[in-house]
Amino acid sequence: MTLLLLSNSRNPGGEYLAHALDAFATLLAGRSAAWFVPFAGVTVPWDGYTTTVATALAPLGVTVTGAHVRPTPAAGEAILVGGGNTFQLLAEMRSRGLLDVVRAAVADGVPYAGWSAGANLACPTIRTTNDMPIVDPRGFDALGFVPYQINPHFTNAMPPGHQGETREQRLTEFVTANPAVPVLGLPEGDWLTVADGRHTLHGPKDAVWIRHGQPVTPQPPGPLAR
Repeated sequence: MTLLLLSNSRNPGGEYLAHALDAFATLLAGRSAAWFVPFAGVTVPWDGYTTTVATALAPLGVTVTGAHVRPTPAAGEAILVGGGNTFQLLAEMRSRGLLDVVRAAVADGVPYAGWSAGANLACPTIRTTNDMPIVDPRGFDALGFVPYQINPHFTNAMPPGHQGETREQRLTEFVTANPAVPVLGLPEGDWLTVADGRHTLHGPKDAVWIRHGQPVTPQPPGPLAR
């Protein structure tokens, strides 16, 4: 299984996916085509979303076809899943029968890249997304490519005067209710790779592990301390 799971699609002041273009080059090495799932886009037209991704990956010599245009990936295509609303993404994937299609392809060696909602989809469930449940996806179970949950765009910042919970407090609620499932808080600018059974954090920042009954633990770039 070969995965690239990004917290975000764009760094401040940067071009789309540019901060991880080298990681995409590694993932897509030897492949000239990718099948892109744009279904997390709610206010963004899927044709336009696909064009944005195609433009970003053009320097790698990769052509991109949207899943709304062709309903299944072709032989040799990598699978890319974009960010947006995770509930919308899962609802579309489930209604189109694509969860099993993608699972089977990745199990057969097809590389998978997902950012934000696309990273959430790689987890056992989508229950650690930051998104509002704008649609009912008829269940939270996702692809289950990794055995832990990811929280993309992780930050524990608290605006002055804000009376709500911090992200860390919300994720602590999750592990309290689901003690067997740890959560990796993945800050913007970072990404995970999974290859040959090795799970590795990349990027400029430490991630954090949130586990039931344990202190929050920094995860520096490098192999995950699972």
